[in-house]
Amino acid sequence: MKKAVHFGAGNIGRGFIGEILHKNDFEVVFVDVNETIINALNERGNYEIELAEDGATRILINHVSGLNNAKQPEAVIEAIKNANIVTTAIGPNILPFIAELIAKGIQARQAAKIVAPLDFIACENMIGGSEFLKTKVDAFLTEENKAYAATYIGFPNAAVDRIVPGQNHADPLFVVVEPFSEWVIDQSQICNTLIHLTGVHYATDLEPFIERKLFSVNTGHATVAYNGFYYGSETINGALKDERVMSALLQTQQETRELLLAKWDLFNESELSAYHEKIRGRFVNPHLSDDISRVARTPIRKLGYDERFIRPIRELNDRNLSFATHLATVAKIFEYTDDSDAQAVELQKRLATEDLTEVIKSVTGLTDIKLVTAIKEAVEAL
Repeated sequence: MKKAVHFGAGNIGRGFIGEILHKNDFEVVFVDVNETIINALNERGNYEIELAEDGATRILINHVSGLNNAKQPEAVIEAIKNANIVTTAIGPNILPFIAELIAKGIQARQAAKIVAPLDFIACENMIGGSEFLKTKVDAFLTEENKAYAATYIGFPNAAVDRIVPGQNHADPLFVVVEPFSEWVIDQSQICNTLIHLTGVHYATDLEPFIERKLFSVNTGHATVAYNGFYYGSETINGALKDERVMSALLQTQQETRELLLAKWDLFNESELSAYHEKIRGRFVNPHLSDDISRVARTPIRKLGYDERFIRPIRELNDRNLSFATHLATVAKIFEYTDDSDAQAVELQKRLATEDLTEVIKSVTGLTDIKLVTAIKEAVEAL
């Protein structure tokens, strides 16, 4: 069988990327520091996922194993050396921490004179995830390594979309996922053109697809979460029963459509409206129960310059288009509290001890005083 190495044995890794790789006849080695999951993968060699739909269809994923990258770095390097594809689903903030291991895997392939091409695909909620990973990996490569990598190693960007709520089961490997999934890979950046994954869409220009997904699904989900929290809800389903939250989602989607239509000839109004209606249906799936605390976690990251709110605000502003609802939700992010979320705690601490304008500049990276002032006034208006 073909061999895949996947960094991140969490719910997305097992419930989405692992499923696609399994369906394409890959033996999958999951790399993670969660000993419970890694041990279970090695003991059983399989796990089940369940689709959140009527009938609760179950799918068996087999030919899987696990490696603990904290305790078995050499085994991870060996797995990369022998891999046909490497993927990640660990979160943007964690990518830099696996860069050295990946670099050593590339060096091991070069030392073994392996000339079969290999792609590293970061399946993260970010724009340019694989290219970002490449910059971190390059820091650990010599010029000779880089010359080898330029010929035999690819870092194609990808966009992924599947809602996998937080969940706990007696079986640590079992995971419930929504039926819908989408994985898009930038075909122009692929090094190993012999691998063509069934269930994956290959695009010659990925950026429109990434922006459509990020600004529609991630921005929309976060809009529900932060507005829901502000109005007292604890779950996404519960929040969407509040007319104020649903209105915020609808208006945010309208602003998003205006931006996407202004930027890309690829989309049209009716297609985007249908896409956004489908997303709303996914959010209210009665078979999924998602906590607001999961969707709203890491608020500082979600306020980032190229993230799901500030980037569309910047780009709407550049085109003289309305961003009023995006702005209103950003203000509510500054009101978000969660004692179990380190970033939420840090943000509230900074707001209590530092000048609001300086905090806004710091967390958003904005230098446009018009936008900084708009956010400040929106926060103060609450």
